[in-house]
Amino acid sequence: MVSTLADVAEAAGVHPGTASKALNPESRHLVAAETVKRVLEIAAKLNYQPNSMARGLRTKRSYTVGFMVPDLINPLFPPIVRGVEEVLGPAGLSALIVNTDNDPKKEMQLFDTLVNRRCDGFILATAFRNDPVVKEIVKRKIPAVLVNRLTETQLLPAVVGDETSEVRDAIEHLIKLGHRRIAHIAGPQNLSTGYIRLRAFEKVISESGLSAADCPIIVSTGYNESAGTTAIAKLLAETGPRPTAILAANDQLAIGIIDGLKEAGLNCPKDISVIGFNDIPMMHRVHPSLTTFALPKHQMGVEAAEILRAWIEGGTAPEPKIVYLPCPLVIRESTGPAPTS
Repeated sequence: MVSTLADVAEAAGVHPGTASKALNPESRHLVAAETVKRVLEIAAKLNYQPNSMARGLRTKRSYTVGFMVPDLINPLFPPIVRGVEEVLGPAGLSALIVNTDNDPKKEMQLFDTLVNRRCDGFILATAFRNDPVVKEIVKRKIPAVLVNRLTETQLLPAVVGDETSEVRDAIEHLIKLGHRRIAHIAGPQNLSTGYIRLRAFEKVISESGLSAADCPIIVSTGYNESAGTTAIAKLLAETGPRPTAILAANDQLAIGIIDGLKEAGLNCPKDISVIGFNDIPMMHRVHPSLTTFALPKHQMGVEAAEILRAWIEGGTAPEPKIVYLPCPLVIRESTGPAPTS
């Protein structure tokens, strides 16, 4: 049997209007705290589900948030999704998750679909450095927050890892192990994660006194294992002294690199050490276990959703500030001392 608002109100001993206010995150401050607690407990016990369509007609809101993800197969994103949902759910908001496949045309088409569904706001894990969807969101004054990626011009609030510090920590770790020839397999340069990490790599190499000629850069075509295998084959084919360590732009690239080293008869980390980014699930179980940066994925989702929730409920756009979250280096088996020969 489906419970109604009247059932909740009767069981709580309050007027239906009071029960409605207590169940609505935007109006429950108008009701005594003890009454709100009682109504919420009874609603949960009765498994009451509000009629979001009727509520939307009254408030001219959909109580949905469009969450655009570039690649749902990438293990980076499910923890971010979980963090977002943990914030949106108690606020009476639901996430409509769409997968763009890192395709700008598909991204715009899905954005238009979600706009037509009258989403109250957006969380974007899909932003390119020059992103027409972001520009359209700003033009329409739709609440939105970026997560894990930035745009060339900061138009919206964003929550990301502190990538520049991560690169510095990676190079310092490798230098302490005796490495002087450190390569970088960079991510696609139309994405901030690839661009910022590459620029940081160049800067840190220069400041560390290492030779840029001994620290080659290969820009990968994607953020997947096959792109990593292709990139390492290209790197090994180059003339000159072979690098003794590689900083990969993400974990999936790093796994592809390690596979490529095995195919070439090389051992990680005996011949070449490898560092990844993001610490996606199971990186401690691969062989060798991957040294990488523990991107706080769940926290990123929580932080982004909190910013968006406050914007939607308060109606005032926040400053387009960037929240940088620390990402500690997790040292595992894939990094070791530089080979002596």
